[in-house]
Amino acid sequence: MAIQSPSKSRMPVCSIIIRAYNEEQHIGRLLEGICQQSVKDVQVILVDSGSTDATMEVAALYGAEVVQIAPQDFTFGRSLNLGISHAKAEKLVMASAHVYPVYPDWLERLLDPFKDPKVALTYGKQRGAAESQFSEQEIFRHWYPDRTELHQTHPFCNNANATIRRELWEQHPYNENLPALEDLAWARWAHDQGWAIAYVAEAEVVHVHHETRKGITNRYRREGMAFKQMYPQENFHLWDLVRLWVSNVASDWHAAAETSALSAYWWKIMRFRWMQFLGTYQGYHQSGTLTWKLKQAFYYPHVPAPSSAVKQRAVKPIQYTQSNPSETNRHS
Repeated sequence: MAIQSPSKSRMPVCSIIIRAYNEEQHIGRLLEGICQQSVKDVQVILVDSGSTDATMEVAALYGAEVVQIAPQDFTFGRSLNLGISHAKAEKLVMASAHVYPVYPDWLERLLDPFKDPKVALTYGKQRGAAESQFSEQEIFRHWYPDRTELHQTHPFCNNANATIRRELWEQHPYNENLPALEDLAWARWAHDQGWAIAYVAEAEVVHVHHETRKGITNRYRREGMAFKQMYPQENFHLWDLVRLWVSNVASDWHAAAETSALSAYWWKIMRFRWMQFLGTYQGYHQSGTLTWKLKQAFYYPHVPAPSSAVKQRAVKPIQYTQSNPSETNRHS
């Protein structure tokens, strides 16, 4: 199944920008999920930064437009700006190459808040895959609750699953110099300008991470460097590393014990949280700064919402095939 692109005379409902590097294992599932959406007539742009696998081949099979950026020129912000420069629509959807939508109304829900002219940015719920680290599942659970908030009071968002207005991007493109968190920097700008940010729990994706221990540390180190650049007055001390590691391990252990999973995950929890905060500490000392409010939002354990708050949706989820969609389409 190929993506239904609009005719040359019609503007797409939205342009979807996907950043990718060697994502043949995952990109097919995302593109298949886009094909299954209730919103049709979309433009899909894949910004590839030097893939050596079949990423671009799979994207072409689904009808995505491929734009290339040299690896030495890559930053998260620069690749998004490049992709957006090829976009035709007024609504710009950002999706990680290793996410896939859960429901066929993912795009519909993500775009719906723009009926309010004050909304600059929407972002949707993320959850981990079955093989995700227990602690990462907890991070997703705390960051992406089951309650929609159409006018949130802080500038948090995540470009693995988000949409912005093109007219505002033209006023303020993504920061190309940050090592990460270009999404948070843009949301902070929009929030400071008085625009609304909407969180949509129903616009749900599964976010798959297959990272080595070094990869986890490097991810949080990049984010620590970016935070320090954005908020240079803040610091992350050795005491913060230890205190946050202890408190988050304790919180994760408690959550694991409630599901009788502590014996299986106790050591992995300790290891993941150590890599998370060690990377953050290293990032702060390589380069920005966190306000106390942001430290609370990003690092401190949250009290989970009561189970009764979880919504059971009437919409049936997308039924993905058990085989890898990338492999299926490459051999069809």
